[in-house]
Amino acid sequence: MKKRLGVLVSGRGTNLQALINAGKKKDYPAEVVVVISDNPNAYAITRAQKANIPVYVIQREDYKTKKEYEEKIKEVLMSYKVDLVVLAGYMRIVGKTLLSAFPMKIINIHPSLLPSFPGLNAQKQAWEHGVKFSGCTVHFVDEGVDTGPIIGQKVVPVYDHDTPESLAEKILKKEHKLLVEVVKKLFTENYRLEGRRVIFLKDKEDERR
Repeated sequence: MKKRLGVLVSGRGTNLQALINAGKKKDYPAEVVVVISDNPNAYAITRAQKANIPVYVIQREDYKTKKEYEEKIKEVLMSYKVDLVVLAGYMRIVGKTLLSAFPMKIINIHPSLLPSFPGLNAQKQAWEHGVKFSGCTVHFVDEGVDTGPIIGQKVVPVYDHDTPESLAEKILKKEHKLLVEVVKKLFTENYRLEGRRVIFLKDKEDERR
């Protein structure tokens, strides 16, 4: 029985597509069962519809408070009995309502090597700082902005001829692979939190140490 993913999106949905594609494989442990978008014009909606995945448009402006907005998202996610919530280009900060409903069960993909360059336009931030390496990070979500425990990262070299746009495209390709890999690891390997570090365990004996 595959684990159930709920994916929150705001834009193109290329990371969503990577998860959809992975979920079609027999040996992949999870599949996307519901998609929620805060943007009615997001192309991610079309991706979900093409894959016959239920999709809900829930807009912040339709609710008086963030709590009410997140209560609706929580209601949908729980109705689909999701095992993990994935933020795949979701452009809002998750609040207490969702965090308390899904403790350590919300992950986010971010286009930098955190803790460097959190927040918006991370690829441009990295390029402007002149770093020689950037990349992407999947982390558990907490109440901060891209501050949760890091689960996995992939590195991308930054060359002299790169632009913010070319760097963003290179990082995006790595994002697709990293997100799929991390979701698989979370469902097939044992792990624990050690401070802010996510430690994956080889076997049950390691877990007891």
